[in-house]
Amino acid sequence: MKLIIVAGARPNFMKIAPLMHALKGHKTIQAVLVHTGQHYDVKMSGQFFEELNIPTPDINLEVGSASHAVQTARIMEGFEKVCIDAKPDAVLVVGDVNSTAACTLVASKMGIKTIHYEAGLRSNDRTMPEEINRLVTDAISDVFITTSVDADENLLKENISTEKIFMLGNLMIDSLVANLAKAESTEMKFKLLNKEKTIEFGTDFMPQQYGVMTFHRPGNVDDKESLTKLVHLWGEISEKVPLVFPVHPRTYKNIQLFGLQELIDSYHQLYFIEPLGYMQFIHLVSRSMFALTDSGGIQEETTYLNIPCLTVRPNTERPVTVWEGSNTLIKLDEIAAEVQRILDGNGKTGTTPRYWDGDTAVRIVKVLESL
Repeated sequence: MKLIIVAGARPNFMKIAPLMHALKGHKTIQAVLVHTGQHYDVKMSGQFFEELNIPTPDINLEVGSASHAVQTARIMEGFEKVCIDAKPDAVLVVGDVNSTAACTLVASKMGIKTIHYEAGLRSNDRTMPEEINRLVTDAISDVFITTSVDADENLLKENISTEKIFMLGNLMIDSLVANLAKAESTEMKFKLLNKEKTIEFGTDFMPQQYGVMTFHRPGNVDDKESLTKLVHLWGEISEKVPLVFPVHPRTYKNIQLFGLQELIDSYHQLYFIEPLGYMQFIHLVSRSMFALTDSGGIQEETTYLNIPCLTVRPNTERPVTVWEGSNTLIKLDEIAAEVQRILDGNGKTGTTPRYWDGDTAVRIVKVLESL
């Protein structure tokens, strides 16, 4: 079987890495890696490939940044040519980015079997572009690989037949398990954004005595009033506990646009640093006291690490991290109280969901062999 595996954005890379390793040298499955180039710079793409030992993509569409419509169209145009030339037996897409939906549309219209890893996740919030991508992808895929029971239930409600659904675990956790020991040996010295100063783990912030932040959702960072309120909240919290924030390019752009840099600089334990590679980020999270976020993947990583995670969103497509894990959904005006609860020693703990054990890629290969 010739199998095209599609990756396009940073969250995809941690998921395809263990699968590419498991398929290396396979006797009957020829894996062809296509990078759409949705995330294209070194920090958002290249460094992850190097650190996770992902092979150089066989094809890179190099679509770059654009509006949702333009980017999706570019991916579809480029991927159609790839499928015409490569003549794959199946296409495997991961996650919920524009590349996921675009390549699924192309493959489905060409009559190519489409496999969706991370199928069935639902936030039930159509204001999120990712939710649209999830719904579109699952509506026309042929095989559905899920990470948790709730995803199976969502697919069944959408009239997907049971024999097409395979709950096999979490590839993100495969990457975490495989790399955690190595990550904990990486250097933890960071240059602050807009400053010559550097901060260092063990000096400026101590193990289990700091929080990690990730924020990039449009609802939080694209509106001046919301982002200004967030900066004030971050600053107030940082007076009690250091906060380390590898800043997403989108968030940093808006900080400058809204003139918030001076306010940020006034808080001496609010550390804004450049986006990190995978190893440094995992090291940073694994030694933290808590995570404060609006992102998706870190909800899963903190659940496995049993570190309290405060997700500033009204919903999550990963509810198992709330039901079973260490994740809590909170509102903006609840941030300070929830952080204080953690500082008082009452942070949420949880259990690891079924099959989040580091062997998901092996199980996926067995299913692929049966198709």
